[in-house]
Amino acid sequence: MATAAETVVQGIQEIKKSLEVEKTEKVALKAALEKSQADATAQIAEVKKGFDEKLKAFETLTTEHNDMRKALMEPDYAGSSPYKVFAQPKDEKGIGQFGFKSMTHFCHDVRMASRPSGARTSDIMKAYIEKAPSALNETVGAEGGFLVPPTFSSEIWQRSYDNSLWEMTTGHTAGANSNSLTFNAIDETSRADGSRFGGVRAYWEAEANQATTTKPAYNQIRLQLHKLLAITYVTEELMQDSGTAMEQHLYNLFGSEIKFKLGDSLINGSGAGMPLGVLNSSALVTVSEEVGQPSATLVFENLSKMWSRMWAPSRANAVWLINQDVEPQLFGLALNVGTGGMPAYLPPGGLSDKPYGTLFGRPVVPTEFNAALGTVGDVLLVDLKQMYSLRKGETQQESSIHIRFDYAETAFRVVFRADARSLWLSALTPYKGSATKSPYIAIETR
Repeated sequence: MATAAETVVQGIQEIKKSLEVEKTEKVALKAALEKSQADATAQIAEVKKGFDEKLKAFETLTTEHNDMRKALMEPDYAGSSPYKVFAQPKDEKGIGQFGFKSMTHFCHDVRMASRPSGARTSDIMKAYIEKAPSALNETVGAEGGFLVPPTFSSEIWQRSYDNSLWEMTTGHTAGANSNSLTFNAIDETSRADGSRFGGVRAYWEAEANQATTTKPAYNQIRLQLHKLLAITYVTEELMQDSGTAMEQHLYNLFGSEIKFKLGDSLINGSGAGMPLGVLNSSALVTVSEEVGQPSATLVFENLSKMWSRMWAPSRANAVWLINQDVEPQLFGLALNVGTGGMPAYLPPGGLSDKPYGTLFGRPVVPTEFNAALGTVGDVLLVDLKQMYSLRKGETQQESSIHIRFDYAETAFRVVFRADARSLWLSALTPYKGSATKSPYIAIETR
């Protein structure tokens, strides 16, 4: 058993050992701290060195820029610039005698000559600009220009048009041995009692009462093929020597023209030797202008009236067809709300955003076929699915060397046979109310 003295000595030794360990840890910590400080100092020095180098490079560039700017703004005609630019070969006896005295001189004259008026163009710069090359060149024909032939594209530029109204109709194809198509249709002009489906009516009858007989009425509508034809003659010389595929080029043009005539006939066709268009249909409804409405204008009330006269089942297929001159009127349309209002056609962002391109949820399509602003047909709301079209197969493309054989000319011809008209023979009187409905709506002249 240890004595009290031995216990005290043992405790002192343990304390001493603990102090030595703590001292060793402090020395190690101090060394690590000093190393970190040294590393940080080295990194700071390296960053500072890089910054100083970049700053020096920037100052050098700035000095060079300022020197160049000063040289351009204050020309030195003494020839102190180390760069020489001469309008003519260098004269060893008098450097700059026939040309610019220095790069500074040249840059200054270029700057003066580049001003809009050109009034301060120096004589030496004019000579420099007007001087013709002394060697063989492309500028003068006799000195080499004739040897450089022009290059022509084999393509012929033309405008592109979208005249796709015909595809919106309800299409049919004539049979192999037929030139027409007849439709049997219900002759209905009113939804009033006794007029629905041409005369069908149902009654509420008491028991044992005699029934009242009714019957529908019918009519026939006939589509008769009409011929669209385009023809031209091309000399054999042009066919052989032209770099353009003339045959395909002409057929493309004829196809575009046929498409145009078909689209125009759907709107303006008279029905005599051609389709019967919307504007000449007996089913067309023309809404009246507003009281006091200025001429050649369009107001929101015109459009709301047109929409209200569109036959409800046709609204899902309806499209607004407009003359492009109507667009400024659309952009100015406003819907009055109390003492204020809101744009009826433009989005909330105004002209900075894309217009909706729709009215009452239906597309607005500019066409070439609509009438001028302010006349009947400038704005149309139509359901072309109610227009029935008939065609005889595809477009016939043919050529012949025999028609003008003695002229050495080839004839190119395109033929398309078609017809179209509405099965509506009149506007429809509704069951309630007196304002007739139709799939074809226009505004009267204003």
